[in-house]
Amino acid sequence: MKKGFIFDLDGVITDTAKFHFIAWRDLAAEIGIEVDLKFNEQLKGISRMDSLERILAYGNRANDFTTEEKEALAAKKNTHYVELLQSLSPADLLPGVKEFLDDARQQNIPCAIASASKNAPFILKKLEVADLFDGIVDPATLHKGKPDPEIFVKAAELLNIQPEEAIGFEDAQAGIDGIKACGMFAVGVLSDEPLHGADLTVKRLDELNVAELVQL
Repeated sequence: MKKGFIFDLDGVITDTAKFHFIAWRDLAAEIGIEVDLKFNEQLKGISRMDSLERILAYGNRANDFTTEEKEALAAKKNTHYVELLQSLSPADLLPGVKEFLDDARQQNIPCAIASASKNAPFILKKLEVADLFDGIVDPATLHKGKPDPEIFVKAAELLNIQPEEAIGFEDAQAGIDGIKACGMFAVGVLSDEPLHGADLTVKRLDELNVAELVQL
């Protein structure tokens, strides 16, 4: 039996990709780089600094900034992003998420967030579902980003279970790869791109039955 659920945040619980895109697009424009929605797909599921590095490489400016300058750019992007997040509300939960989380809570299945976002606690509070999660991995404690499985292993530890006793939910290939790398069952939440290696794929969480999932 499975004993816990571990969720990515963006694209699974809510969709703040549009806010990330606006913030990165505006920052990139300030340093003479033009990014579009197609390029933005490369930034899904990876850390803030890794995203910045990809943007700089894309604009042929990878060696134009010091470490301190890069940190300042990343902080500026995040400030803009958090400003955009102020408009978030429970209406921004993806379809079926609240019902699925409520069902998990009623069946005493603990849930955790495994997201590269340092804003996860703030976002969950704005969505009014923070009390439905028993743990949130702090990205600052990680040594490697997805597809490394570290974040999913830490999430399982927060729930006091083994990775193979958990089910992970992801919408990005890097996340699915990380889930599978630690022996966890992977549920892929599909948007446009196929998710290779997922054990199960759905369009929305209310396609799933909590009682059936835990019997896997």
